[in-house]
Amino acid sequence: MRIRSFIIAYAFVLAILLFADRRPGSPRQDRYSHVVDLTDGQNATAPLATAPESRTRIIAPAALIPGTWAAGQIPPERLVAPLVVMDLNAALEGSPQISLDDIAAWESHHGMIPQGAVVAIRRAGARDDLSTTPLTPLPIARDAAQFLIDARYTIGFAFDVDTPVDFASDRTLARQLALHGNYVVEGTARFTSLPATGSLIIVAPAKNKKPGEAPVRILAMVR
Repeated sequence: MRIRSFIIAYAFVLAILLFADRRPGSPRQDRYSHVVDLTDGQNATAPLATAPESRTRIIAPAALIPGTWAAGQIPPERLVAPLVVMDLNAALEGSPQISLDDIAAWESHHGMIPQGAVVAIRRAGARDDLSTTPLTPLPIARDAAQFLIDARYTIGFAFDVDTPVDFASDRTLARQLALHGNYVVEGTARFTSLPATGSLIIVAPAKNKKPGEAPVRILAMVR
């Protein structure tokens, strides 16, 4: 019953956003043209209540530090945010991680990352299906992530990589993510269809008994 109420509330929020977007006097450049479902292809059309096996999931702060926000405790205002997309394959010198220099290059081309955004990192040629092993290191360097958290007030990250992320590869960064209330979404699809900036992401975690991880449905409203 709680999940049904959550889905109804989630649909209501989306309806409000779409209605507000069409109100008279809205600047044309602020309107969203279409919605992209970023949930993995296997369950992209299934309701949250019937898709517990979805590979798209949210890693809440509580999964990294017990006592911080669980998936169902993340404030609603942190689940709707501007979305920016960075290309891992465009990283300078072919690095497997986004660096501070990569962020500077991105901002020089696209403008400053909006405050309170979710930063998505995609890699060209990433598979839709995730393998179970091995784990992959975090695709962003510690100092780069810390800059986004401290200077751009980033509230979350989304990783479009082939395998689940190994947070143990950088426990210091994982701790900083949790302490600042940042969540991570992994197992996404269709990042390649998104522009680098201008989209709005809506993250809808299912409420379950796991304190730190939960299946998630994510949508991107694209201008």
